Amino acid sequence: MASVRLDTGFGMIRGYRMDPPNRPRGGLVVVQEIFGVNPHIRAVVDRFAAHGYVTLAPAMFDLIQPDVQLGYDDPGIARGRELAAQVGFDRAVAAVEAASKALSGSVERIGVVGFCWGGTVAFLANTRLSLPAVSYYGGRTVPFLNECPKAPLMLHFGEHDPIIPPADVQVHRDVLEEAFIHVYDAGHGFSCDQRADYSEEAAQEARRRTVQFFTRFLQP
Repeated sequence: MASVRLDTGFGMIRGYRMDPPNRPRGGLVVVQEIFGVNPHIRAVVDRFAAHGYVTLAPAMFDLIQPDVQLGYDDPGIARGRELAAQVGFDRAVAAVEAASKALSGSVERIGVVGFCWGGTVAFLANTRLSLPAVSYYGGRTVPFLNECPKAPLMLHFGEHDPIIPPADVQVHRDVLEEAFIHVYDAGHGFSCDQRADYSEEAAQEARRRTVQFFTRFLQP
């Protein structure tokens, strides 16, 4: 594990990086939820590193406030939404670009995976930076569906997500004809074991598909 510093062009931020035990299969940028690079996101980084990827989670909220690690409660949600709005998507994409450049010295090909707010950032990293991307329950993506994917794309949704209604999922299907879209018998945040909507079955299946996706599209 290493803490790294990244120059986003909007300011310096830190990142949490983990390297795999053996020769890397590629690089991954992990984009946080609205709760910062908290223990859950660090565990996600560790897990992808164990699958063979040099993995880095940029601390997006450092642009506003350093070392943000929020809980999954009402105060955490409220503060996280404030910080995400202050960072904005343009600066978040710049942070992904800085993280991908930091990884480029270690691996040939890089992808991005994001969760919730980070799921939309991952989508935009695909359309704007041409990075293969996986988006988990990216509920803020609908306004950006006029942007065309420029690399392979996978999206995961929960069937019972109160934030992303079925109509929004269908819009993604209608517009993103080439994307791999999966819907699970689960709610919002089903991949996070610190959330009430955590579903072990859905999380494992989504992770399996995500690893297969990157295995396919990050090969040299």
